[in-house]
Amino acid sequence: MSGHSKWATIKRKKEATDTKRSNMYAKLLRAVEVAAREGGGNIDANMTLASAVEKAKSFSVPNDNIDRAIKRGTGELGDGQKYEEVVYEGYAPGGIALLIEALTDNRNRTAQEIRHAFTRNGGNLGESGVVAWQFTRKGVIVVEKALAPDEERLLEIALEGGAEDLRDSESSWDIVTSPTDFKAVQTALEAAGVTVYSADLSMEPQTTIAVDGSEATQVLRLIEALEELDDVQNVYANFDIPEEVMASL
Repeated sequence: MSGHSKWATIKRKKEATDTKRSNMYAKLLRAVEVAAREGGGNIDANMTLASAVEKAKSFSVPNDNIDRAIKRGTGELGDGQKYEEVVYEGYAPGGIALLIEALTDNRNRTAQEIRHAFTRNGGNLGESGVVAWQFTRKGVIVVEKALAPDEERLLEIALEGGAEDLRDSESSWDIVTSPTDFKAVQTALEAAGVTVYSADLSMEPQTTIAVDGSEATQVLRLIEALEELDDVQNVYANFDIPEEVMASL
């Protein structure tokens, strides 16, 4: 069970009404722009772009903004910022592995901000490769249990669509796919009338570490500090914290 998936779901619900929505819009559009630049502006042929657009739409980013971001990425508008993809790795308190994906136009600034967040919150920024081996790129589709069919039926639909696994994530189900089967599984679920809460390409930990109490507070405080940085797109971690603890924090 991935603590990261539960945390992402809780954060998504909070951010839907959060005053920081404009900052989230900027991050989502930056991801769309870079995906279009790297793999082209055709959503059907660019899985990374399709995922970025889907995520932006789930946060109610206007379609016009998304279209402009794609055109900036492909060079049609000619005013796109030159962002670089950078990955940082380190540890949170309790030995929790952190993998941070950033898009930046200034490596030095981003590295300094991330290092400062680690130092302030009891973590340790590591060298490249120190924790990346613990994570695998996967598609993760979240279905809320309150809106889902029974477990057996949901598993049947997911597996027929090409999914690898169905995980119990307390108040929701996490359907795990390979990156290449991600869209096909999502399409199969929607065709069967299953309401998809979120669908993202993610870095999933191979194993998780249970944390609770003050240590859980420290871990989530560091992750929040990193997620608040403008250049940080995603923070992945291998913690497992009970959902009610995460919600209260």
